[in-house]
Amino acid sequence: MKIYLVGGAVRDIFLGQNKPGADRDWVVVGASPAQMLALGYLAVGKDFPVFLHPHTKEEYALARTERKTAPGYHGFAMHAAPDVSLEDDLARRDLTVNAMALPQELVLRADWPHLTLSDLRAHVIDPYGGLRAIEAKVLRHVSAAFAEDPVRILRLARFAARFEGFEVAPETMHLMRDMVAAGEVQALVAERVWQEMARGLMETQPVRMLEVLRGCGALRVLLPEVDALWGVPQRAEYHPEIDTGVHTMMVLQMAQQLQAGLAVRFACLTHDLGKATTPVDILPKHIGHEARSVVLLQKLCKRLRVPLECKELALVVAKEHGNIHRSMEFSAAASLRLLERCDALRRPERFEQVLLACECDARGRLGFADRPYPQAARLLGALHAAQTVKAPDVLAGARPEQLANGVWIAKQMQQARERAIAAALP
Repeated sequence: MKIYLVGGAVRDIFLGQNKPGADRDWVVVGASPAQMLALGYLAVGKDFPVFLHPHTKEEYALARTERKTAPGYHGFAMHAAPDVSLEDDLARRDLTVNAMALPQELVLRADWPHLTLSDLRAHVIDPYGGLRAIEAKVLRHVSAAFAEDPVRILRLARFAARFEGFEVAPETMHLMRDMVAAGEVQALVAERVWQEMARGLMETQPVRMLEVLRGCGALRVLLPEVDALWGVPQRAEYHPEIDTGVHTMMVLQMAQQLQAGLAVRFACLTHDLGKATTPVDILPKHIGHEARSVVLLQKLCKRLRVPLECKELALVVAKEHGNIHRSMEFSAAASLRLLERCDALRRPERFEQVLLACECDARGRLGFADRPYPQAARLLGALHAAQTVKAPDVLAGARPEQLANGVWIAKQMQQARERAIAAALP
């Protein structure tokens, strides 16, 4: 029985991105399930021969081969047996950079933390050219088996977003286009699509994920509302970049630059969906695109089963970003109405996220990246002023019949908040 460290842990070592405490995957060659159980490993996989180490609790999988038996992500037959070699196991992996291995005895050596890349190169098992791919900064599929699992398109796109400067091998891009044309992407499970998308949005170059998906045609299938934005013109005085798709990518990259969380990044990606449905005769204006964006976004979120936090924030941004951009000229009454529509008084933390997404939208334009966004400070000032208004103070001295009138109470609170906001606004 031989054990090897495989997959992302090995890849990240040679990329210089390995982190202490990161998850490690192990492959066991030449063993049976019975032998693993006899050694004290705990079986955890019903469909796959995966075991937990009795002490470290790390996952150990028996070497296996896979082949597709039916359309869709779950249609695979697996063969795991002592006669499956390490090379056989590595061959089923998606990319050459993920198809390398290091012997366990090397990894467990006392001097492991001090080994150089040169030392590791002498011991790495790399039958499919993973090291060459890392040196060339290329994402290349291991074999034609890549086409058997459409999730691999999403994974590759996510890796492109993570590893700076890496390009997709032409033959791999061609294969992915063939997969899309064959309808493979349509079989993906919504939850898995969202999982990979969400992880890709949080990488250092989220735009690269969208570029790769668009390049192979998968974006048109998975996010047709976003794919439709390219080629849609906008007014040059507000959007020197002109193209709505280009603008959306600039907004998303600004969100990464400002270290925004997932919900904000998703809102940035989807804030302008309605511009793709603007009547041609009014272009490059986009009158009413916010309302159209909300309708499209609701359908997208339902289709991909987007988590509620991301969905709700994105809907507020899609509906109100234009008003927030124009809010520097709002009166106290108009500012309060905007705060109420955004549910800012009840959810101030989310409103800060809304403002961050709007700042990304404003700065995600050609030549606008370094411009200030005073709307955020002004609206937060208005919110803080409104929050200082307390019902006991406003209702002090009210008559019993007034305190029993909900409409009267609401009006008094509204007027008091407007006065507080007016006093606070410059």
